[in-house]
Amino acid sequence: MGTQAGETTFVMHGARAAVASGLQHVEEQVKAIELAVVENPGLAFDLAKTLIESACKAILTDRGVAFGKNDDLPKLFKMTRQSVRFLPAPLEQESAARESLERTLNGLITALQGGCELRNAFGFASHGSGSPRPAMEAVHARLAAQAADAIVGFLYGVHRQELSSSPAPQLDYDDYPDCNEWIDSQCAPIQILSLGPYRPSEVLFCLDLDAYRDLLANFPGAESSGGTGEEGERA
Repeated sequence: MGTQAGETTFVMHGARAAVASGLQHVEEQVKAIELAVVENPGLAFDLAKTLIESACKAILTDRGVAFGKNDDLPKLFKMTRQSVRFLPAPLEQESAARESLERTLNGLITALQGGCELRNAFGFASHGSGSPRPAMEAVHARLAAQAADAIVGFLYGVHRQELSSSPAPQLDYDDYPDCNEWIDSQCAPIQILSLGPYRPSEVLFCLDLDAYRDLLANFPGAESSGGTGEEGERA
């Protein structure tokens, strides 16, 4: 579907701020959502959910919180909410303030999930209907994308702010054998003159820990903690 006359581009400001502050591996997802909102609205809903899942996994990995490879968006989002301190320290004990903020975030997730349900029931990908149904309009896709943008921008922003004021969680290379083996399977051993061979995963861990964290959060078929997560559990 091409861009229709009168439509404008869509930019995810919150998600792009997260990319700029360390969430680089979701940049292509962000670009795909921005394009889909205008050119293929039905695709934007699933992409928006995937973006939030990726952000939650990255945050949980940074904080050393284990998650299962089959954990869905509601469970990942709940675990992330429980792991991140949303409020400044003086307000942390104010339960009413935290509950209000959690209701706001839950409302954004509900808006996104509601849009996905509408898309499934009435969009171009709907099932079980004996007659054609109208495809979802770009305005609905924009709502889903805006909800994802607000969630990712806020969650990653408070996550980074909290980490910047406290020591980053320490990773131990030996705690992630599945991820290390996966990295090694993609790259040749490293030989330096007569020294080596060295494992590519260990070299990456020692030289670029942030890049290692990104791979750890997203490598195929594994959790963030070398197999200690809730494997196979479904929310």
